[in-house]
Amino acid sequence: MSDGKLEKPEIDYTPVCDVKLPETELLAQQGKLAQALDQLLALEKQTRQASDLASSTRVLVHIVKLCHQSGDWKLLNEYVILLSKKHGQLKQAITKMVQETMTYIENTPNLETKLELIDTLRTVTEGKIYVEVERARLTRMLSRIREDEGKINEAADVLQELQVETFGSMEKREKTDFILEQMRLTLAKKDYTRMQIISRKINTKFFAETEQQDLKLRYYELMIQHALHEEQYLNVCKYYRHVYDTPLVKEDEMKWKGILENVIYFIALSPYDNEQHDLLHRIYEDPNLIKLPLHHQLAKNFVTPELMRWPIIQQVFGDMLRKTPVFLIGDEAGEKRWGELHNRVIEHGLG
Repeated sequence: MSDGKLEKPEIDYTPVCDVKLPETELLAQQGKLAQALDQLLALEKQTRQASDLASSTRVLVHIVKLCHQSGDWKLLNEYVILLSKKHGQLKQAITKMVQETMTYIENTPNLETKLELIDTLRTVTEGKIYVEVERARLTRMLSRIREDEGKINEAADVLQELQVETFGSMEKREKTDFILEQMRLTLAKKDYTRMQIISRKINTKFFAETEQQDLKLRYYELMIQHALHEEQYLNVCKYYRHVYDTPLVKEDEMKWKGILENVIYFIALSPYDNEQHDLLHRIYEDPNLIKLPLHHQLAKNFVTPELMRWPIIQQVFGDMLRKTPVFLIGDEAGEKRWGELHNRVIEHGLG
């Protein structure tokens, strides 16, 4: 395998390629694919040994194109593997060949053929840093197929193989998107500890960029689900506040009202400590809260030192609260949180 450095070719095969590529395409169209491929393999060897990257790349891409056009998927798989194993093969040429072949995946006639092609490409990209991004994308395709088949554990495990946070050649947005997928599938697998570990790979400062709002909202939605499972109500409140502070949400009154309601529910559910106390007062000072009169009143009950009586809380807020997913009647988690709210009201009276 060549180290991939761009060197001046010993011989420039551009004129030869300009003639040979159209010739072999014509041969393939006449049903003489084997003859065309034999000629191209001879030319591939010459371009590779002369370190003519441009010509070598053209030949490799042309070979896989002819295999694809013939509709012989097994032949395509064989040639991708064969060409990637050639001694002294130029890295950039392999990269272009892999990228070209990846465009054929969606044209495969059935799932079996698609999986075989993905497997072939994952095999030739394994352990090669210069095609790490392509391998990650292929792995994500495989993971999506497994998820569509209902194999959530397998889909999650396939995706966990890759440590994309170490990939220097992957754009930050794609990297973050990939890690969010790892988080989502790990959560779907109910591996909450692993999901927490993966979440730490994301630098939330990246979400400050306006164009990353969609990723930010996906991240906090996953973190909310995790914190709900762990019954970390203060964290749920904090995550909802991050959602609330997102421009996409802030500029839509229907959206921010729903989020601010959840902020109130979960700050009220959070056990009292200094952090909860400070956050509660900051939330209460939000001018938007006035637009939610009942929620403003509920927050006020927790902010003021006066004794709260549970029967009054039930009478004033019960109808509203018990219809929300947070305190839903008949729902196990909803009933538990209703009991927790009762405890917080008692706790406030003892403060």
